[in-house]
Amino acid sequence: MPKITIIGAGFGGLTAIRTLRKQLPDAHITLIAPKAEFVYYPSLIWIPSGLRQGDDLRIPLSNFLTRQKVKFHQGRVTGLKDGGRTVITDTGEIHNDALIIASGGRGIKKLPGIEHSIAICDGIAAAESIRDKLAALEGGTIAFGFGGNPLEPTAVRGGPMFELLFGVDTLLKRWGKRDKFELVFFNPSDAPGNRLGPKAVSGLLGAMRQRNIRTHLGHKITGFDADKVKTEGGDIAADLILFMPGMTGPDWLANSGLPLSAGGFIQSDRTCQVLNHAGVFVIGDSGSYAGTADWLPKQGHAADLQAVTTVTNLIAHLNGKPATQTFKEELICIVDTLNAGIMVFRDHKRAWVIPNKLWHYAKRLFEWRYLSQYR
Repeated sequence: MPKITIIGAGFGGLTAIRTLRKQLPDAHITLIAPKAEFVYYPSLIWIPSGLRQGDDLRIPLSNFLTRQKVKFHQGRVTGLKDGGRTVITDTGEIHNDALIIASGGRGIKKLPGIEHSIAICDGIAAAESIRDKLAALEGGTIAFGFGGNPLEPTAVRGGPMFELLFGVDTLLKRWGKRDKFELVFFNPSDAPGNRLGPKAVSGLLGAMRQRNIRTHLGHKITGFDADKVKTEGGDIAADLILFMPGMTGPDWLANSGLPLSAGGFIQSDRTCQVLNHAGVFVIGDSGSYAGTADWLPKQGHAADLQAVTTVTNLIAHLNGKPATQTFKEELICIVDTLNAGIMVFRDHKRAWVIPNKLWHYAKRLFEWRYLSQYR
């Protein structure tokens, strides 16, 4: 039976396990991750309001892995060798007949003073820190923003920051303290969120105006102090800075021998097979997918779609056939405002932007359904 190794216990890696087990019931599957747990990142935006606690989003995987007959290797990947047939970790080496890399990306923490900001997608601890700092403030200015990767413009994650911005606005109103705060949104682009489409950008900026949120757009971010955001268009005084940096690939890729894009991601295409590396596949935020739309998001839904395609092509590889299946390109997200939402959909044929109070509850229902697979 083939030995298949998966790196990463996120959206793409776990969807790959479920899809593989259905199609290859006898395969030997090994999952490599620092912990046997899944963190549901889309709901981190609800921790500052208390709608979710950390343990609500931290899902132990022991039972799921047992049901799926998956061997868990606890460790951190440090590199690859033998063209990907061997994964090197800090707790030993794992050999495989096929490899799926779904280890996610990481924020670029190079701006001077970035330690004075908090990135909610850094995880549960970061979201809890935002919660605690918000609760301690009686007034002042809160600055929200996100940056990009200048070498790979698509490596940006702005959706959670829009949600955090609108959610904090709603939360402060609930607390009866909104009039004591100024909220400022900053971004180096004149049209932040343009991957969502022009209608979405217009809608998001319009929502900021309606909520009396000041914008500081079109100016390069140069750094941070404890009490300010520095840009080429002037500084923004702030009592709390919430900032999502641009993304790059995991640091261990430097010791992988895999082809990397200018922005530091694994080079692939719509088949998810790594360039010139048969039997090595990449899913989700770790990859740079040639030939895809410039609005292709780095999000869990995209990773799920790529996982299904990857399994088809992995099985073809094991049978001595080329990878030909390509993944579906679409963007689906609900920009949550804590009491309502804006649904954004985009593919090659259409783009929809639909605001509705019910989207907030739809997002909560989706969370419940998605996590029920692993609980």
